[in-house]
Amino acid sequence: MPRVSEMKGAAFDGKGMGYVPPKMLKISKKLKLHTRRARHIDPITYEVVRHSLWHVNEEHGATIQRLSGSPVAMYALDLNPSILAEDGEFVYFGPYMQYMSGVTDTQVKWILEYRSDNPGIRDGDMFLANDPWVGAAHQQDVMLICPVFWKGELFCWVTNCLHQYDIGGITPSSFCGSAENAFEEGILIPPVKIIENNEIRRDIEELYLRASRKPEAVALDFRAQLAGNITARERVLALIRRYGDAVVKGVMKKIMDNAEIAFLDKLKRLPDGVWRERTYVECCRPGDRRTHRVCLALTKKGDKLVFDNDGTAPQDGAMNATYSGWRGSIMVALNQLLCWDQYFCIGGALRHVEFDPTPGSFNCANFPASVSTAPVQAMEISLYPAYNVLSKMIHSDDEMRGDIMCIGGTSQWPATIFRGTDQWGEPYGYLLVDPIGGAIGAFSNGDGINTGGQSRTPICKLPNVEHTEQTFPLLFLYRKEIVDSGGAGKWRGGMSAESCFVPHRTERVTHDTLSSGNATPTSPGMMGGYPGSVNIYKFRRGTDVKQRIARRDMVGDISQLQGRDEVLQLRQEDFVQEADDAYAVTWSAAGGYGDPFERDAQRVREDVVENCAVSHAAAKDIYGVLIGEDGTLDRAGTERLRGARRAARRRTDGSVKTLAGKVVARATDNLDVRRVNGKLHCACTKCAADLGVLKANYKEQCVLEEREITTANPNIGDWRRYIDDRPVFRQFYCPGCGALIENEVAREGDPLLRDIDLHIK
Repeated sequence: MPRVSEMKGAAFDGKGMGYVPPKMLKISKKLKLHTRRARHIDPITYEVVRHSLWHVNEEHGATIQRLSGSPVAMYALDLNPSILAEDGEFVYFGPYMQYMSGVTDTQVKWILEYRSDNPGIRDGDMFLANDPWVGAAHQQDVMLICPVFWKGELFCWVTNCLHQYDIGGITPSSFCGSAENAFEEGILIPPVKIIENNEIRRDIEELYLRASRKPEAVALDFRAQLAGNITARERVLALIRRYGDAVVKGVMKKIMDNAEIAFLDKLKRLPDGVWRERTYVECCRPGDRRTHRVCLALTKKGDKLVFDNDGTAPQDGAMNATYSGWRGSIMVALNQLLCWDQYFCIGGALRHVEFDPTPGSFNCANFPASVSTAPVQAMEISLYPAYNVLSKMIHSDDEMRGDIMCIGGTSQWPATIFRGTDQWGEPYGYLLVDPIGGAIGAFSNGDGINTGGQSRTPICKLPNVEHTEQTFPLLFLYRKEIVDSGGAGKWRGGMSAESCFVPHRTERVTHDTLSSGNATPTSPGMMGGYPGSVNIYKFRRGTDVKQRIARRDMVGDISQLQGRDEVLQLRQEDFVQEADDAYAVTWSAAGGYGDPFERDAQRVREDVVENCAVSHAAAKDIYGVLIGEDGTLDRAGTERLRGARRAARRRTDGSVKTLAGKVVARATDNLDVRRVNGKLHCACTKCAADLGVLKANYKEQCVLEEREITTANPNIGDWRRYIDDRPVFRQFYCPGCGALIENEVAREGDPLLRDIDLHIK
């Protein structure tokens, strides 16, 4: 079986791991592919069939939700369906957990090459797979892949993926935070034929279920996936019977071709260049106190985009992801920022995108690395930086600038994995789903959305507290949005929230934590915007919660409870929560956009007085806005304060030059490219101060202030609780007018990041 480290196989072309043309696939001659397509389809028929195919995906996902008894499907929506052409090109993937479908195409192509001869691909077959080195995010994300045949020819594929309760490993729920390799995690299943001639192969199903602590739940989820595929297959066949196979195939191909045309039109409007992002994760195994660097570079050259992760830390501990997880994560941001107008058809764009990772890095780990925790750490940290590099790339286009979106909340998931005996005396094991509430990052023209979900799951929603309490032996004390959590900026990032609970109708709950981003913010802002809040665990033992409940004295914050605090580490295992212990989890918020000093002072006042989004202290310290205790805005004082702070940032030694050349490009809201005497320079957009030649790093010409990380967001605590490497908050000011050009979260001693490298002639 090919592994990613070998750089070969149908899923990987060895030339950047991008689009694999059908002609490169080595498919058995026994398998006939349906390739006939109508070249001329009237517009009405095209739109009807196009939308019908989209609704096939919608109904596919809804079928899984209705039939699955799992909160994974019902509340977390941790599933996604897809439709692919006969050769594995994407037609659509669904609006659920999108990174699950990000590698469906590579997995289908793997099946075409390695299963078409033996055991064969036939009508009535379906393949089960969860091997992350073939095409899964992690072992718990189990994919069921269904070929759709028409008159003996493989017409297309319908697939789904659903996160499973437990598929084995050393930890219940299969999130194995201390596993050092894949052999200590859940079962690995490369694509196997589990449905043959429309019947479940009992031998394969029993092999699959044998590893699980909850085989009944996994079996029910499998049947929900089966029903989803059957429903989607029948809907596609109904379309073929009504409109004809050539028309339906023609629509599928036209969807992808149109998406390609739209994608190329956007690329033509953008300059060539390289855009980079750097961030960090913490704690790869219990006891680890290091930070691990994550790098992402996006190179645009003509009609091609190339993503690479050169400079990312080596695979280590249990924090890793495979190439499948890295590619699928980046495709989420690519889909949402550049393909949103194509109804979630990313197939056309992928013809012009390459993925060029470094094997052995922690988000492209070689077998047999531990990868079961990939989605809450390595994949999130692969996804969210992609929003920044793509947003900076499209900024130069006036129209596309409106599509910019900053990094959202839950950029690292603060997992609390709980297990024990539930209120009915049955064993259970799962994790708190509430951080799915996330937050949406600020836009280039407006504020982000408080607890607006996660951008990677567009239709996600928080589970009702009552649903969680019904399913697990927990009692919620409160769930609330957190003041100052959203990143500050001209446009503020969405706020995150905190959930607090105690055990209920059980003696104790056993927990593991599984988190990063508790010391170093992983939702940095953009173009001067500040980071969102970090993740926070709060644990208070021996509280008076029962007495307070008895006297109907409701708790609004864990600090109101009597008891003793205990600091939870980021991968702390097997700690017990007794009936009187309170546990609160705050998830990271979203990044802000633009200099907070440019936010309208009246908006800041509303955030403080009416929206409870910003504190009085943050209004003054970060936004430079003075608001009285009675809620009145001091406009004159605000202007003086902001002016004085900008003036203090300026370079006054007479070395600053003002450029008069023509503006040829706008790199960011704060950075222009000017042509001066035939040479290209970077310049401040507000005062035209010279920030050096274009081929250099503009940050080196700015006034640099390296500050404590706690100044980046009021909710960031003492980093020394978790890590040894000091994180810092770097701010880059215009030497001419003192305007904030950009911010950077960095590890002390790391070089300045060159985030923008435009190639303009």
